[in-house]
Amino acid sequence: MRILVTGAAGQLGTALQASLPAHELVALGHGQIDITRLAAVRDAIDAYRPDLVINAAAFNDVDGAEAHPEDAYAGNALGPRNLAVATAARGIALLHVSTDYVFDGTATRPYTEFDSTNPRSAYGRSKLAGEEAVRALNQRHYIVRSAWLFSTVGRNFAKTMCGLAERPEVRVVSDQYGSPTYVPHLADGLARLIETEAYGTYHIAGKGGTSWFELTRTLYRHLGITTPVHPVSTAEFPRPAERPRYAVLTTVQDPAILLPPWEEGVAAFARAVQSSAAS
Repeated sequence: MRILVTGAAGQLGTALQASLPAHELVALGHGQIDITRLAAVRDAIDAYRPDLVINAAAFNDVDGAEAHPEDAYAGNALGPRNLAVATAARGIALLHVSTDYVFDGTATRPYTEFDSTNPRSAYGRSKLAGEEAVRALNQRHYIVRSAWLFSTVGRNFAKTMCGLAERPEVRVVSDQYGSPTYVPHLADGLARLIETEAYGTYHIAGKGGTSWFELTRTLYRHLGITTPVHPVSTAEFPRPAERPRYAVLTTVQDPAILLPPWEEGVAAFARAVQSSAAS
């Protein structure tokens, strides 16, 4: 199968290139395709004639979206809409990656694919708009919600915490819960999903849930970092965008695409960091 990947230079796009060796991959970064321009999307589809498009491109600045919602909607809603229009016109399947931030975080159990959405931030609203456009415009779609992505590529929470380890102490929010997802594990899960041709909405994230505080403590333990980590409340660490307090993801879909526990993802990340440092 020939697969066109947008956002190829990001952490998910990079991981997908390693997880899809059995397929012919066309990996395009932002400089090669601007998904906010329908003409550019149509030109790329016509030039490469893929069997499937995986959209790993997104506007991921959660706080920046509050000040610049037009940029968030361009990347997270208009872009997916353009991809859905162009792929549907040519009978091509589309896999679009979304987020746990489409939920409001008031649940008392993990969210399934059939729970109601209610985003509390401009970022979350823009991502939900992208989901809705893909569902409405291309019947052959996979919408995959994931959460708290981290890897050795790009900017993410785990890499930020590694950089902060040189401080005398680190303070981390302890009352927000989610499903940390190691991006190479997610890429492997997407590779399994596209073989099913079972279109629909899926939650694919690191198994289980934890807080940012416990995630940091687990990461430091695997890396042998002894910097003290102290819990703080969301109220003590205000940000422009409201985050879901509890947005752990689980799946009730058939087929269920299950990833390893989030702790295994942290361990794999730590090994990759240590291997890079040793080379």
